[in-house]
Amino acid sequence: MNRLALAFALTSLLASTAQAVEYNQLQADKSSVAFSYSQMGVAMDGQFRKFASQLSFDPAQVAKAKLAVDVDLASIDTGAPELDTEATGRDWFNIRSFPTARFVAASVKPLGGNRYSVAGKLSIKGRTKDIVVPATFTPQGNAGVFAGSFTIRRGDFSIGEGAWSAFDIVANDVQVRFRLTASSRK
Repeated sequence: MNRLALAFALTSLLASTAQAVEYNQLQADKSSVAFSYSQMGVAMDGQFRKFASQLSFDPAQVAKAKLAVDVDLASIDTGAPELDTEATGRDWFNIRSFPTARFVAASVKPLGGNRYSVAGKLSIKGRTKDIVVPATFTPQGNAGVFAGSFTIRRGDFSIGEGAWSAFDIVANDVQVRFRLTASSRK
């Protein structure tokens, strides 16, 4: 009887280990970082075309998860080239001095189902703020999709200086949406 119990326990352990998957390879062509804001009361949307991520996520070992996302601010796409040029300039992102925005997760906590709370530090223009990002994770075949959104206040990061520091033309709140598709590196 003891041998049967031991064999069952080993089989169960091996089965659960075989199913564990660590998602750690970003699929940039299936991922996105986008944003929305209000300008003169009109909803505006944009995205960043270039970003990189270092990640390690195993749904069976959430406490060991690691995530860092670097966004190339020069890759901004507002849909209007003149706005892109303005956004990369000194008053907005000042990409000469601060070419990237960076988010580094400090912890990932499961909330039940496929929902997670990701706490970390967001750095833009030399300023770093603690944020908590609600996210979901959905396995899709050999890949998994991390998705979510959060709101930043552009004034917290000096995005829009000088005449642009007031929020009457461009609102202070900016919603950031992300979809990061990752596969398991073999």
